[in-house]
Formats: sequence, structure tokens, C-alpha cells
Amino acid sequence: MKILVLNGPNLNMLGKREPGIYGSNTLLELEKSIQDAGGKLGVEIRCFQSNYEGALLDEIHQAADKGFAGIIMNPGAFTHYSIALRDAISSIDIPVIEVHISNVHAREEFRKHSVTAPVSIGQIAGFGFYGYEMALNAMKEYVKGREA
Repeated sequence: MKILVLNGPNLNMLGKREPGIYGSNTLLELEKSIQDAGGKLGVEIRCFQSNYEGALLDEIHQAADKGFAGIIMNPGAFTHYSIALRDAISSIDIPVIEVHISNVHAREEFRKHSVTAPVSIGQIAGFGFYGYEMALNAMKEYVKGREA
């Protein structure tokens, strides 16, 4: 099984940007932890981060052709307004789980609304980097259930 992990804008600044909210670990450390978790589960992980909406759209559109069974995505700020990401998720037959490091529902009002969550199979927020591992476990079980 192959899972694509997408991280959106500003997540390349992990470890530097607001460590009180996002922690002091970097994106490379996050990607390594996801790779390690995938290895334990027998799941191949590919990580991709971009500050550009179009690059994320391209990855979503090409996911099926590249053999991915699911996508775990932290859209960053695009969560709140990117109809293009929402439409890309709707256009594929691959499940998507939305992940957020912080609890977006306990933060500023604008962060409480997601345009991508309604077209995702679920949302995990507020568990730090562990939320990605939670999403990985959930995705593996979800995909196995679809194959049955």
C-alpha cells in the first residue's frame, strides 16, 4: 500500500514558526516520523510539501496514476478557502484524511471553517505530529475495508 502525505503552505517553517502552537520539530523530522510509522505498518509513504496551490493540485490529480491508495493532507491555510483543493479532492476516487497539527477549532474564528473537510473521509486536529500517525492508521484500515 502506498500513501501520499501532502503538506501545504508554511509547513516548511515548522520548528521556526510559532513553536508554542506547532512545536519545535521540523518538517524533515515530521516526514521521518511518518516514514518510520509507515515502515512499521508495511505502508510506503511519499511526502510532498509546497507553498503553491497548483503543485498540491497536481499531486492530488496524479495520485491514482502513481498507485496511491490514499492521501493524508494538511492543507495549511488553504483549508479555509481553497475551492480548487476541494474540487481536486472531489475529482478523485482516492480517500483523503485532513490533518492539522494544532486544534484549529480552538483557535481564531476563521480557522474553524474547512472547505476541504466535507470532501475528506475525516479530519484529525490538535494532536501535533502524532495526528499524522493517527491518520496513517485510520487510512490503512479504511483502505483495507474498501478492498474487502
